[in-house]
Amino acid sequence: MSDILQIVLYSLASGVTVILGGFLARLRVIPRNELGSEISHGVIAFGGGVLVAAVAFALVPKGMQILSLPILTLVFFLGAISFLFLDRFIARHGGRAAQLLTMLLDFIPEAIALGAIFSTDRKTGLLLALLIGLQNLPEAYNSFGDLRRSGFSPNRALLVLLPFSLAGIAAAVAGYSFLSGQPHLVAAMMVFAAGAILYLVFQDIAPMAKLHNHWTPATGATLGFMLGMMGEKILSSMA
Repeated sequence: MSDILQIVLYSLASGVTVILGGFLARLRVIPRNELGSEISHGVIAFGGGVLVAAVAFALVPKGMQILSLPILTLVFFLGAISFLFLDRFIARHGGRAAQLLTMLLDFIPEAIALGAIFSTDRKTGLLLALLIGLQNLPEAYNSFGDLRRSGFSPNRALLVLLPFSLAGIAAAVAGYSFLSGQPHLVAAMMVFAAGAILYLVFQDIAPMAKLHNHWTPATGATLGFMLGMMGEKILSSMA
């Protein structure tokens, strides 16, 4: 199987969880009661745990291996500060639904990095694909609900999420085609995404996951991170 075909399959598998999360929300698999509220907060926290795992095991390690300390620090800070300003702009002009959709934009730089590093480090590429898929599912589930609360019909909300399922393929192929021979640029992109993701986790995801006197959110975040850790360990043992 050619590299391009494998990249397309991996990025498709990681991206299809966006529309899958939307369909699960469309089917209302979580009840609208107190138990459902607790589960929803757990799902949000699970997504946050997976995002932190992506930062810890896939995005930052590559940057720390390749980039100098000043560049590493600067790029990470730029990622966080860029999303701070984007978050503030959307809060003023786009409303809550747009803010939730912005959370899905971390998918694009990760997919580019997936394609770019695949030819030289398939283990990291596969780990990225796994983590991207895991984080997209709860993000899309909650984004669908947010779109509905903003006035979108169920079908229109799914149509909004659909492009995210397919955008990862183009991003991954572009990364493989144009960035495979530029490890410093790829590492910088991954660290930039790491800074942006950590900002989103503590600005948007963690506050939404908070639920007083319940253990589900903290457990969900821990399980999300644990799955990322397990994936890294399994792939390391296969190398």
